[in-house]
Amino acid sequence: MKLGDYSGQIVVATHNAGKLREMRLLLQPYGKDCVSAGELGLPEPEETGTTFEENALIKARAAATEANLPALADDSGLCVNALGGRPGVFTADWAERQKFEGEKGRDWYMAMGKVEGMLAAIGPDVDRTCWFNSTLALAWPNGEVAIYQGRVNGHLIWPPRGSKGFGYDPVFVPNGHLMTFGEIDWEEKKLVDHRADAFRKLVEAEF
Repeated sequence: MKLGDYSGQIVVATHNAGKLREMRLLLQPYGKDCVSAGELGLPEPEETGTTFEENALIKARAAATEANLPALADDSGLCVNALGGRPGVFTADWAERQKFEGEKGRDWYMAMGKVEGMLAAIGPDVDRTCWFNSTLALAWPNGEVAIYQGRVNGHLIWPPRGSKGFGYDPVFVPNGHLMTFGEIDWEEKKLVDHRADAFRKLVEAEF
């Protein structure tokens, strides 16, 4: 079945509020009702894959099985050329879990600082080019799956700027722009964003 022919609820396999917000905005024009894995109280599966595709499939399949609904998972990450593509699939792991006001979350400022520290250690003329990857996995309860990949190229700046995005957005400037993803409004961001790029490919195939 194509996603466009499906009229029921879709699980967005994430516990990340920022990622859920973007996925809801992307699905909204197509009249799709979605709920997050976090809202359903589904456990977070261990991401044991070594590629974005493997980890996206792990999350999508787990949510589809647990909820008995089609599930859409995104595995995305920042890939820095001077760091050999790191943090890559370990992007979220570089933002270690901390306690914030009694809630568990990830320390993204620390993660951004870790990347900047490694670049600074290389030297002032370090290559600051990078890209964001997004791999969307659509999984159905019957085991059927599909993969869609998106990418946006850019460079890193320091210090971080803007509070509109999440994750590494405040240090990422996409090619052709002067503002970071943390400063760009959603309507402009979705024209170049890696997740929106992957979603456009999903729409072409599924709707």
